[in-house]
Amino acid sequence: MTDFTCVTDAEGIATITWDCADKSMNVLNMDAMLLLDRLVQDAIADDAVKGIIITSGKKDFAAGMDLNVLADMRNAAGDNPAQGVFDGIMSMHHALRRIERAGMDPKTNKGGKPIASVLPGTALGIGLEIPLSTHRIFAANNPKAKIGLPEIMVGIFPGAGGTTRMVRKLGAMAAAPFLLEGKTLAPAKAKAAGIIDEVSDDPMAAAREWVLGAKDADILKPWDAKGYKMPGGAPYRPAGFMTFVGASAMINGKTKGAFPAAKSLLSAVYEGALVPFDTALKVEARHFTSIIMNPSSSAMIRSLFINKGALEKGAVRPEAIPDQTVKKVGVLGAGMMGAGIALVSAQAGIDVVLIDRDQEAAERGKAYTATYMDKGIKRGKATEEKKEQILSKITATSDYAALSDADLIIEAVFEDPKIKAEVTQAVEAVIPEECIFATNTSTLPISDLAKASKRQDQFIGIHFFSPVEKMLLVEIIRGKETGDRAVAKALDYVRQIRKTPIVVNDARFFYANRCIIPYINEGIRMVAEGIAPALIDNAARQMGFPVGPLQLVDETSIDLGAKIARATKAAMGDAYPDGAVDEVIFWMEEQGRLGRKANAGFFAYDEAGKRLGYWDGLTEKYPRKEVQPDLIEVQHRLMFVQTLEAVRALEEGVLMDIREGDVGAILGWGFAPWSGGPLSWIDILGTPYAAERCEELANAHGPRFAPPALLKDMAQSGKSFYG
Repeated sequence: MTDFTCVTDAEGIATITWDCADKSMNVLNMDAMLLLDRLVQDAIADDAVKGIIITSGKKDFAAGMDLNVLADMRNAAGDNPAQGVFDGIMSMHHALRRIERAGMDPKTNKGGKPIASVLPGTALGIGLEIPLSTHRIFAANNPKAKIGLPEIMVGIFPGAGGTTRMVRKLGAMAAAPFLLEGKTLAPAKAKAAGIIDEVSDDPMAAAREWVLGAKDADILKPWDAKGYKMPGGAPYRPAGFMTFVGASAMINGKTKGAFPAAKSLLSAVYEGALVPFDTALKVEARHFTSIIMNPSSSAMIRSLFINKGALEKGAVRPEAIPDQTVKKVGVLGAGMMGAGIALVSAQAGIDVVLIDRDQEAAERGKAYTATYMDKGIKRGKATEEKKEQILSKITATSDYAALSDADLIIEAVFEDPKIKAEVTQAVEAVIPEECIFATNTSTLPISDLAKASKRQDQFIGIHFFSPVEKMLLVEIIRGKETGDRAVAKALDYVRQIRKTPIVVNDARFFYANRCIIPYINEGIRMVAEGIAPALIDNAARQMGFPVGPLQLVDETSIDLGAKIARATKAAMGDAYPDGAVDEVIFWMEEQGRLGRKANAGFFAYDEAGKRLGYWDGLTEKYPRKEVQPDLIEVQHRLMFVQTLEAVRALEEGVLMDIREGDVGAILGWGFAPWSGGPLSWIDILGTPYAAERCEELANAHGPRFAPPALLKDMAQSGKSFYG
């Protein structure tokens, strides 16, 4: 069965239908692209055909390109992979340009056949680039559909003409949110933005009517007509010049230069705007090729598209366990974390029992959902009806008896083993025998907490990140006695609430915090060494981290850091490695500088909580070095101190899958997304260099940088994590 089929009716309309067999959504590969090109050329050459409609046989138009195609282009070219990618991309440009020109006479721009596209639902990536090459885009009145070009989110940009056409159609300024931010819109908003042309309850009928009545002028694209002027002005016009100055500032301000795709995209737009359309397509293809040849794009595609998708579809789910879809979840503790868990569960259509010590506290937790929905209503993203529907899913109470028919419990009370044990035993007295009990904790060992349970095989850790409704990752922690059904239940629940799961084995700080804490600690160590705080945080941001380590500890609170340090020191005894960090943290705590919540931390704040700059008292306590280290030295300390923990977690069996190590790092704490994650970053560097650099850092800064045996072995044999 072929991906595209063509049928010509009695009125002379050739309908080309895209319908990938055995797939829920259409994705494009090169064989399908060649077939589409041939069908279009045949229809244009057929005198019986008056016009063409390209549509989908599925409820959506297309999810985009099969990104493995890009790797195939590169690999098939042998010693000249860049040429292979460029030639492959240009073949797509030629095919879409043939759709756009539709058999027109190159001199008169007449004689072409009208080609429309009909989008029954979502159209993303190449699924929008193909329609953009047609003469008119009709979309179904489907508010759930998403239309856009999200390629930038996985480290590339629209390379099949989408960049050039979007800019020529909307202007650089108006196109920026869709190209540089990957913004997607429902059909009505896409029409208002000028991306598509019509929204209809019967888009096929509307397209047929247009095709049969279209004239030569209706199918000539503006950029192919004489006198075309780019909306908003070309770069050499005053208005256009200011647009590109602002765009450059915006990109560098947001990415700090860490994401190569954004810079290449802007270059393609700027240079393409200076030349004729067909030359602009070549410019786009060259910049796209440079990004595909950059190891960052391969790493981002692998982690944020392929591996993330695999984990969300159950790549690590225990086999032979039947469906564990959650019907009713009990959430114990209605504080910020519990309230957030209740919100996302109710949004997924799950019945929620939200429990706290008294009715008033439970109601406050439920009110969190009401406030969240009110904000959505103000932004036009929710309705009163939807708000009431979600609130009706949440029962706020102080009565454990309401949990009698729950099939999943998520405990989110204080991080105190005694309190958690009391709650566990009280709840197990009323819940069904087969109910799974999950504890939401960020630091306490799951195997120890499970000792309070009568059913340790049904006890598991589910670590949410704050704020729950915004953070994409959920860390599932398997205790020593945790059974496969508990793991499957946790994974199925995370799938229901549309987040990405990773499963790790129980160990101190699990995986995410195990890596985050050294990142924060390294920043604090450098302060004590006399390194400028601005250099520390800016070095991190220029590596792609959303915030630097000092800002992060201010946001999470310094007294929390001190509490974790004391507990860790008590547990580890003489093996505790972070005394130099504690000196700073405990001193800050004594000074009452507890972070943003106290309007005093590593930063100074005004009364409204706005950061005013780094606190002068840091320099007084820890005088600055006269000679500051170079940027790369600081960045390597911050990157390797986390990356080595990821390697150790894999070596010790805490991490069971390298995909989870990379996806979890990016989604959990924002580890340099351009790198594909810590293990991918080592692959980019090469294990021999990574091991050698770690030895240098260990000699200069201490044994925490010593390469683990796993990394040494890989370096000696020249192996990589992803092969």
